[in-house]
This record gives sequence, structure tokens and C-alpha cells, in this order.
Amino acid sequence: MYRLLLIFVLCICPLFAQAQDVLSKLEKEYSHASDKTTEQLNLAPKYATALFFHNFKAKSYQILETNISIAARQSDGKYATILYAVQAMNYRLDNKQTESSKSLEMARIYSLKTASNEAKGYFQYAKGWILTRNNKTADAVAAYLKAIDYYENSPTTSTLYGRFGNVAKELSTIYSNLNEYQLEEKYSKQFLVLASRQNDPNLIFDAYMRMGYMYEQKYAQNPSDKDLRNKVEQYYQQAITTFNKNKAAMLSKTNLSYAAINLANLYTGYDRDKAMQYAQLANTVSLETGDAIHIASSFGILAELAIQNKNYELAKSYFLKASMEIGKGPVRDHNIELSILESLSQISEEQGNYKEALTYYKSYVDKYKSIYDQEKLDITKRLESQFEKERQEQKYIKLQLESDKKAQQIRLINILRAQREQVYNNLKLVEENQRERLKFSELESEKRAQQLRLSKLETKQKNNDINNFKKLLAFKEKISTYYIVFIVISIVLIILLLYAYRQRVHSMKQRDELHALALEKEKQNSKISTLTALLQGQEQERGRLARDLHDGLGGLLSGTKLQLSYLDPHQSETIEAGISKSITQIDGAVEELRRVAHNLMPDLLMKYGLEAAIQEFASRMSGSGLHIHTELINYSNTLSEEKQLILYRIIQELVNNAIKHAGASEIIIQISEEEEVLNLTVEDDGRGFDRNSLDVRKTAGFHNIESRVQFLKGTMNITSELNIGTSIELQIPIH
Repeated sequence: MYRLLLIFVLCICPLFAQAQDVLSKLEKEYSHASDKTTEQLNLAPKYATALFFHNFKAKSYQILETNISIAARQSDGKYATILYAVQAMNYRLDNKQTESSKSLEMARIYSLKTASNEAKGYFQYAKGWILTRNNKTADAVAAYLKAIDYYENSPTTSTLYGRFGNVAKELSTIYSNLNEYQLEEKYSKQFLVLASRQNDPNLIFDAYMRMGYMYEQKYAQNPSDKDLRNKVEQYYQQAITTFNKNKAAMLSKTNLSYAAINLANLYTGYDRDKAMQYAQLANTVSLETGDAIHIASSFGILAELAIQNKNYELAKSYFLKASMEIGKGPVRDHNIELSILESLSQISEEQGNYKEALTYYKSYVDKYKSIYDQEKLDITKRLESQFEKERQEQKYIKLQLESDKKAQQIRLINILRAQREQVYNNLKLVEENQRERLKFSELESEKRAQQLRLSKLETKQKNNDINNFKKLLAFKEKISTYYIVFIVISIVLIILLLYAYRQRVHSMKQRDELHALALEKEKQNSKISTLTALLQGQEQERGRLARDLHDGLGGLLSGTKLQLSYLDPHQSETIEAGISKSITQIDGAVEELRRVAHNLMPDLLMKYGLEAAIQEFASRMSGSGLHIHTELINYSNTLSEEKQLILYRIIQELVNNAIKHAGASEIIIQISEEEEVLNLTVEDDGRGFDRNSLDVRKTAGFHNIESRVQFLKGTMNITSELNIGTSIELQIPIH
């Protein structure tokens, strides 16, 4: 009986009932938000729901109507959708089907006007919630699944996980009623995860209770599985722990008695002390809250424990108290009342008080109204006739003995009924056995027929094998001759192939040797070309030096000589002016000689390295119409003097080309080192040239530069565009 009470509690327990202090807190928050539209619209659904479940229905409907009128004026239909959905569920609880349908339709219309997936999901949740209570389970599940799809694609808000969790809880309950245990477990676990994310102790409590009930169903099917029993205990204990840690935030104190009843029911089977502890806790809490169903449930469990201890009077008093509380409840479950009356009758029968047992059976029969237990009704009638006969004969002297006899008769009737059921079951088993034997005999006959067909096929197969073997022998005799001829031909072909292979190997070896010689010759030609280019560069360098000495220094000295030859020894003023002018010309000749010597072998390069030489060269070549910039990045000056000199000559040539042929006004010289490679870049803003119309490698200047680069084992890349400029990049290995 107490198990029936437990299931009844689970089905109708008011999960939304809230404590008065929580309602006051919501009212205060709602009042403070009256001047903030968004905050007020967010609080309105929760506040209206709390008012409804505290029986302030008129005020609840008023709050909803007020906020619906505000939300309807907004461009987005988010708040209107949620408020209409809450109103539809409240109307359904109030048994106002027409109003509920209208509100749900308005929620649907406004859900089409919002981009909020959370609002769309809440509409689908309300739709599924109402369909569930209208016994349209399949349509409800479809709506809940749509709600989940919307919630999964919604950004996280302060209410998302709570609303998502309620959908998972509803689905878990539906699949529990349909005995779809895998889906029930899936959505129960999802409900627990979402409740934890929402961090709402009320949702977490419900999730633990949902998990405990799920495992309790499994344990009922496998009572020997202690792991399942431990999981049931664990989740119910976690629910109670959650309640005790968050008493101020819990919406209903009845939740504690609810969890205690479930734990007491679990412990009844194996730990009476704990069962008594939690049954008393449930009884104490339910008496404080006045929840008639919980009070009746706790009394029912206490009665069962009293029966186990053979304390029948105490058990009877608990059952009577439970019956009284069931009558006080808002919803009466006649099955529980019947179960209580049946238990009271059984207790009276155990005590030997048949008169009282008969009274309870009469009450049981009056309520039962010939529902489904006709055998128990027959027992009641026999008890009544037997009691009337005994009363007429006034044989009350041996009432206890007769009571025992009646009890034995009842047991005998039960035994006979069990025997009849056993005989019926045996007959069914015999019939089933005969059917199985008939099927087995048919299978045996079919098996023998198949074996006969198989033996014929095997005989036929053997004959075919003999004929095939004879044909195979004849074929082998024929083919052996072919094998001999084939082997001879194969040997000849192999010999020819070996000969051809040796000739090919010899030819390939000669070709490789010729190729190696050609490569060596090409390398020699390349070296000769490089050395020739270097020599040409040196010859050009000598020619330029001769021109500098002849045109520059020779002209200055010749002018000085001519100047001195015109001096008149008799005119002192003329001699002094001429000598002064000659000295100036000699200074110019000395400067020109220093410039020529510097170009031939810069002193700075030898003393201070490439960096100082390039900077001095750039400074010397720069003027009013030309600016030369130098940039040296990570330069370590580790090149040999020979390579530094060649690089210096390359830079001289590139700069002279930019000045002479490109008419550049700005030149950038950049040197950087990176992973054993020296990068040299010379850029100018001159006229540039078209690479497609001019082969720069055939010009003397670029040919000399390329030869020096090859000598340094480097690479050169030239980039040039007309009227934009030229960029020449060199990569030279350092070692």
C-alpha cells in the first residue's frame, strides 16, 4: 500500500508550490522593477506563476494581462510569447480549456514575430505541457523535441538552462510512463546536468529525485542488484542534502517530506531503523506543512513497519490516520483508500477479529463496486454468510477457534486458487510443449528429407568428380607436352634477355661515363668563363684607372707644368701668384691621386672592414642631387678580405650603373646576415628598364657583376620597372 502512496505522491506533488517568504521576495522585486519595462517583463512570468500556485489566481491573471498589454506593443514578440504561454498553462490547470487554447494560439502567433530561440522553445514547451495533460503523448513529445532544438541553438541567458531542464524532466516522466527506460535515463541525466548549470537548488533537488526514481524502477525489476539500490539511496540522499543546504531558497518545504518518504520506502525492505528514521522525518515535516498526501504516505510506511514488527494495533492506528488524511486531500485516490481498507481487513484477520475484518471487507466491497477483484468479492460473501450462520446458531463460545478455522479456510481458498492457477499454467505449458514437439517432429521430417536430397546430391557430385578426374588426367597428359616445349622456349628467351640486359648495362655505363665527362667539361667551361669575366673586370678596372690617371691626374700635372713654364723670373708679383696657383693645382692632383688609389684599394676596407668602407663610399658619392643610404642588419664582419673586396667592387659597379644609366636621385644599400647567408640589396628610384626587351646578362657591367657573384657561389635576382626603379638582390654564402 505504501508503494501506491509513493507513486501517487510522485504524480501529483506540486513542484511549483512556493514558500510564503519566496512569494514576498518576488513581490518586492516586481514592485521595484515597475519603472523598468524589461526587468518587469522578465519577472512577470515567475511572479504570476507563484501567485497562481498560492491560490491568488485573480491577481495572477491580472499581472499576466497587464504585462501582456505592455509586451504586445514591443516590436519583438519575445515577452508576449512567454507571457501568453504561462497564461495558457495556468488556464489549463484551472480547467479552462477554451481560454487555454486561445492563449496558446496567441503565444504561437507572437513566437513567429521574435528572433529569440528561447522564447520559441518556451512556446513549444508550453504546448507539449498542455498536450501531455490532454493525454496526447505523441504530439507532446514532438513539441518537447522542437523546444530542445530551439534551446540548443539559443544563446545562454539567466533562464535558459532552467527552462531547458524542465523540458528534459517532462520527457523523462513521459518515457518512464511508457516504460522506455533508456530514454528515461537519457533525459533524467540531461535534466540533472542542466539543473546544475542553472545553479537553482529547486531544479537540482527535482533532478536528484528524478534520478533516484529512475533507478528505483530498475531496482524494482532487479531486487538482487545492490548497485542499483545504492544509486537510489545516493540520489535521494543528495536531494535531502541539497534541501538542507538551501532551506532559505527552497520553494516548498514539502520537498523534504517527499524525499524522506521515498528513502523510507527504499529502506523498508532491508534497513528498518533507517526506514523508521525517514518515515518519522516525513511525518513530522508533512504535519508541519499540512500536506495531506504526504501525511498519509508517512503514516502508511509507519504502518508497514509496525506490521513487520507484529504490532498490529499500532499499524491499524497508522492506517486509520492515513485514511483520514486521504479524505482531506484536494484529490482523492480511491485505489489508495481501497488498499488501506484491504490492509485493515488483513490486520484484523491476523488478529483473529473476523467481525472487524468483515466490516472492513464490506467497506472495501462497497467502494470496489465489482471492479476487477471478483475472487476477493466471493471471499467476502462467504465470510458474511458464515458469520450470519454462526450468529443465528449463537455459537460464540469457541469464537477464537472458529476464527482460526476461518483463517485456515481463507488460506485454503487461496491455496486452491493458486493450485487452479498452477494447473491452468501447467495445462498451458503442456499444450505449448505439445506444439513444440509437433514443430520439432515437422523439423525432423524436413531434416530427413533434406538429408536424403543431400545424399543424392553427394552421389551425383561424386560421379561428376570421377568424370572430371578422368578428363583432368587426359588434359594433364596433353599439357605435359606443352610444358616441355614452353620450358625450352622460356630458357631460350631467358638467355636472349640476359644477353640483351648485359648489352644494355654496358651501353648505359658508357652513356653515364660520357655524361660525367660532359658535366666535367661544362664545369671547366664555367670556371674558365668566370675567370675570363674576372680578368675582363680587372682589365676594365685597369683601363678605368689609366683613364683616371691620364684624364684627371695627368691633366692636372700638365696644367701645373704649363703654368710654371710661363712664369717670368723678373716679375716677382707674377711669380708669387703663379706659384700659389700651381700649388692649388698640385693639391688637386694629390686629391685626385688619393681618390684613384682609394678606388683601387680602399684603406678603410683593409683597416675597418666592409661596413666602414661602404659607409664612406656612400658619403663620398652623395651630393646635392643624389642621396645614398646604407643599412647593415646583423652584420658580423666575418667575410674574408677577398670576399669583402669583391662585394665592395660589386656595390661600386651597381651604384655607378644607377648613377650613369638610371639617373637615380636616391639609392639604398642594405646588407643583412641570416643563417650563414649574406643578403645584399641595392635599390634605386631611377628610370628602370623592361626585362623583356633587354637581356641584362649580355651587358658588360651586369656580366661582370654576375661573374663575381658566381665566383662567390651566390645568386642574383633583378627586379626593374620603367619609371619606378630597379632592385638587385644578392645571396652570398658566408663560409
